[in-house]
Amino acid sequence: MAELRLGPLLRYADGRTATVWVEASRPCAAEVRCADGATGTARTFQVAGHHYALIPVTGLTPGTSTAYEVFLDDTRVWPLPDSPFPPSAIRTPAADDTVRIAFGSCRWAAPPAGERDPVGPDALDSLAARLAADPDGERPDVLLLLGDQVYADETSAAIRRRLAARRDLSDPPGAEVADYEEYTWLYYESWLHPEVRWLLSTVPSCMIFDDHDVIDDWNTSAAWLADMRATDWWRERLLSGLMSYWVHQHLGNLSPAELAADPLYAAVRETPDATDVLRAFAAEADADPASVRWSYRRDFGRVRLLMVDTRAARVLDEDGRAMLDPGEAAWLREQALADRGSCDHLLIGSSLPWLLPHLVHDAETWNAALCRGERGPRWARFGEDVRRRADLEHWAAFPESFAALAALLAEAGSGPGAPATVLVLSGDVHHAYVAEPSWPAGPPDARVLQLTCSPVHNSIPLSIRLGFRFGWSGVARGLGRRLARHGRCPQPPVSWRRTGGPWFGNQLMTLTLTGRSARLRLDQAAPNGSLTTAENTFLTTP
Repeated sequence: MAELRLGPLLRYADGRTATVWVEASRPCAAEVRCADGATGTARTFQVAGHHYALIPVTGLTPGTSTAYEVFLDDTRVWPLPDSPFPPSAIRTPAADDTVRIAFGSCRWAAPPAGERDPVGPDALDSLAARLAADPDGERPDVLLLLGDQVYADETSAAIRRRLAARRDLSDPPGAEVADYEEYTWLYYESWLHPEVRWLLSTVPSCMIFDDHDVIDDWNTSAAWLADMRATDWWRERLLSGLMSYWVHQHLGNLSPAELAADPLYAAVRETPDATDVLRAFAAEADADPASVRWSYRRDFGRVRLLMVDTRAARVLDEDGRAMLDPGEAAWLREQALADRGSCDHLLIGSSLPWLLPHLVHDAETWNAALCRGERGPRWARFGEDVRRRADLEHWAAFPESFAALAALLAEAGSGPGAPATVLVLSGDVHHAYVAEPSWPAGPPDARVLQLTCSPVHNSIPLSIRLGFRFGWSGVARGLGRRLARHGRCPQPPVSWRRTGGPWFGNQLMTLTLTGRSARLRLDQAAPNGSLTTAENTFLTTP
């Protein structure tokens, strides 16, 4: 009899369709049955001895909520027996509904119940507790997880014990994951946590990778990549990371129509064992990043979300360094400017913040100039060492890309049909803040903001607290200007100021978008397992 190993995860959901992701213990038929009669079925596909299904659910009614059950070969496997949680449900928005979007990044898996949590309460656990206590209350329409869903390079004690029982940890990559099987352990550890498992079964989710999904500072520079490719373990790690990301995260980001048109998804489902098919895809993606698009668009009524790949799509050549390759940049521009007047809010999901504290921004721009050779080869070697040690790899470390995004945001937010807000949603930096840019030619018609929220569940060292507080200060801005002058860096095309934060803790931000109004709330996980609101403010006129 087939058993449910992982899931269900409610991924895509619009007014009439949804997708539900599961992993089963053996090949089987997976089925979703909704209380209102809507259904969906799919056969599992196999990758590296694991069996998965992405079940398309059709026949849903807009503006309703319906409980659902999961069956494997006609045996009910969800909800779990004696579950303390309310029934998992698929909520389908009506066209004119308010849209609530919760987001954050950097979630290190919480330990099992009863064990001490070294990084404090998990914001997803706390959100699950809030929703379970009031099933009919306000809830997010979608959860955006903006990177570092799993930590391939920072494993827990439990994972390290499993790794040590499987191989010699004195050999690289040591206590980090090495292959696809070990990646699956990370997802089990993260997504089988009871509260999080229930939360992901009943709140739709959108995901994008960041570096720790593969390795810290993934694709920080051409020299870094050359060093990694010279090792005897990197290729297996990267291919396994891309394969596991495609299976566990990327598939669920796509609509049923996009899945139906995807030749890779068709090939994976048609072969008895898709391991080699998926491995060949990952190898091509490694050799030619432009061969695959991890970025995607989602529309929630008149809210448009563009989730952008800021890791695999990079151009690393120092003379043409770019956050996005030409195809990716063209896609982002096309989607941001498409159908003028069709959206009230434009959201750009970027795992890495666009606007940083001024000292950090200037340090990254200065470092990029050194590595490009502006001060000669000795400074270039020094710059590369500093870049890796200090994680100088955000948008500011790609100055032309930073400027291009500034121009695109201003264009998207200006003129007839401009949205009310253009918001860049990010994480990565283990604190939260709001920053607002201004342009020399004057503000666009839309309100443009950088909203950064991190971590969902991770450590916030004292160095981060002190460093980022100082980074916004006037003294730090003066130091940054001196670095910029040394690197012969031009002035950035925009100036900006911090208008909220910094906030430190395990936390989530929630956008509530009604018509052309926008409200932002920041909730932090409290030691008692609740969510405490630290900020609640309107971004536009209510």
